[in-house]
Amino acid sequence: MLTIRPSNERGYADHGWLKSFHSFSFAGYYDPQHMGFGNLRVINEDRVAAGGGFGTHGHRDMEIISYVLDGELAHRDSMGNVKGIPPGDVQRMSAGSGVQHSEFNHAEGKQTHFLQIWIEPDKRGIPPSYEQKAFPTEEKRGRLRLVASSDGQDGSVHINADAALYAGLFDGAESAQVTIDPKRKAYVHLVRGEASVNGVELHAGDAAMIEAEASVRIDHGRDAEVLVFDLAA
Repeated sequence: MLTIRPSNERGYADHGWLKSFHSFSFAGYYDPQHMGFGNLRVINEDRVAAGGGFGTHGHRDMEIISYVLDGELAHRDSMGNVKGIPPGDVQRMSAGSGVQHSEFNHAEGKQTHFLQIWIEPDKRGIPPSYEQKAFPTEEKRGRLRLVASSDGQDGSVHINADAALYAGLFDGAESAQVTIDPKRKAYVHLVRGEASVNGVELHAGDAAMIEAEASVRIDHGRDAEVLVFDLAA
């Protein structure tokens, strides 16, 4: 079963320096029909204006993934990490027992466009930790590249959650498929462009919520960038 989550039905917030679309209930946006999907809790599509950012704030007991599309995100946290996150990198922060961090766009005249993703952890109260890896375009072109997983397989970042995240770029005849246990859930977020997911056409910002199916197939892409989540039910 595949259910479309249309882009234009997401929550939206405009704070001037930040414009954000919320796939699931978050902050001032509340929709009891969209509180998360499986153990996926948050996908925020954020656009941060030059000089803007999130001041120091805290998280706990959440696996947080940042996926930058354009611009660069400057990260600083209470574990001592001071990092720039460019497009192509996947950053994972396990908030665990508690962490403080900030995120800013320090570039002059350039917007930062990124996805903030939260996944519920397997265990609570673990020590906080941080990891960041680059995944070049050629590794995602015409395939679904594993970029985050519970065991760090294939060089993916390690998340403390029963989930896996794949990223892919598709255009023209390029296609790829990933097997999913029908007892689990899959969530496909079309980051940009257009593509078909199991025969259903999606446009930028759309998502597909998939249950009781054995695979996810991506094809008929048009400048498409796709994220595929394999999730605990």
